[in-house]
Amino acid sequence: MKWTIGLLLFCVWNGLSQERVSKKDSLAIVRTLFKQQADWNSGDIDAFMEGYIKSDALVFSGSSGPIYGWEATRDRYKKSYSSRLLMGKLQFEVLSMVQLSPKVIQLQGSFYLTREIEDSSGFFTLTWLQKDGAWLVLSDHTSSSN
Repeated sequence: MKWTIGLLLFCVWNGLSQERVSKKDSLAIVRTLFKQQADWNSGDIDAFMEGYIKSDALVFSGSSGPIYGWEATRDRYKKSYSSRLLMGKLQFEVLSMVQLSPKVIQLQGSFYLTREIEDSSGFFTLTWLQKDGAWLVLSDHTSSSN
């Protein structure tokens, strides 16, 4: 009986284990992330949103709770960052990346937003989904540290 439980736990553990992200996939994700950073810094929220999956399945979670869907997420960004003063200059840092399945990667990162009014910083977890050969954000959980 103990052997059966041990074997079952071993199989479950191996099935849930995280894999290293391939160089090709990590570069594709980082390229998209830093394109989003550049788009943000040029004041283009619509271009920034191109890194997110255009689907009602998209979820953005922040201090006010979850927001579902690509359009609702874009509208939230446009309302919260309605001017260049509010947008400031964004800088991302990638902390870690793990492959959860062949088409799902989770990225942990930090952000720093330099603004005239008040700087902001924090951490984020992005779940990326590979769809039609492109890596797009399916879930974004961002928390401010200030």
